[in-house]
Amino acid sequence: MGLFDRLKQGLQKTSKVLNTDVRDLFRSGEILTEEHLSKFERRLVESDMGVTASMAIVEELRKNHKGRTVDVDAIWTTVREKLQSLLEGEEGVTWDPDDPLSPLNRAESGPTVILVAGVNGVGKTTSIAKLANLLHKAGNKVVLAAGDTFRAAAVEQLTMWSERIGCEIVTRPSGTDPASVAYTGCERALETGADFLVIDTAGRLQTQKNLMQELEKIRRVIGNKIPGGPHESLLVLDATTGQNGIVQAEQFTDVISSTGLVLAKLDGTAKGGVVVAIRQKMGIPVKYIGVGEQIDDLQLFEPQTFAEALVAE
Repeated sequence: MGLFDRLKQGLQKTSKVLNTDVRDLFRSGEILTEEHLSKFERRLVESDMGVTASMAIVEELRKNHKGRTVDVDAIWTTVREKLQSLLEGEEGVTWDPDDPLSPLNRAESGPTVILVAGVNGVGKTTSIAKLANLLHKAGNKVVLAAGDTFRAAAVEQLTMWSERIGCEIVTRPSGTDPASVAYTGCERALETGADFLVIDTAGRLQTQKNLMQELEKIRRVIGNKIPGGPHESLLVLDATTGQNGIVQAEQFTDVISSTGLVLAKLDGTAKGGVVVAIRQKMGIPVKYIGVGEQIDDLQLFEPQTFAEALVAE
């Protein structure tokens, strides 16, 4: 199954809602009125696309189609093109469909360190395993550091995944200082000549100040051991949480200086539009999306392909 088909499958709940709305609201042969546009804007907001993005899309429709005979295909083209523009932003991130690692920041020399954070239950540990699999399949030597030391199940889960993928993992006993795990992971990555070090962190609520301070400590330890690290600070969000994900993103970004987002569980929500909302609100590029439970179900986020899949029938 190709990238578009996997995205289309993962986004089918959201696209079904949007397509149903279009068929209900925009009928061929009718004149497109302000009432039609207002109703469609409400539907976009309900898909968790956010008020700002929804207004921008509807304004584009208003400018190009209001007062004219409805052409559903032309309306979808306008929606798709505006979505792509909103998702691309202005950061100059590269999304190459032929290179799943294209959006990642890389170290000039030595191991590239990827720090991964997120609250409990968002699918962080599974997303790390899927990312490690992507890196490994691309021919890279990968080391994992199981820094979620306060949850034994997380360490066991990541260890199981590492064995399945075929990459090394650094673990420590339950309750160990996570910063020390990060330090050991850095040492091991340097010793083995690893291309990538991926560090898990304890799932936490963004309101727990002491745990957020711990994340700051981890960043300092990494930077002291590997200059420039972490080169990527990825925040994993659960797409099913909708707008609540934006609050998480804001809080975590202040602490870890997020360089990118991973949207997990996108296949389980009818509110896939939250990707657009977070992109608009935070200005942080989405780099990967989870569209299933399998090890290969972490997909490169590519704005054009995503926009097409989001509005596909």
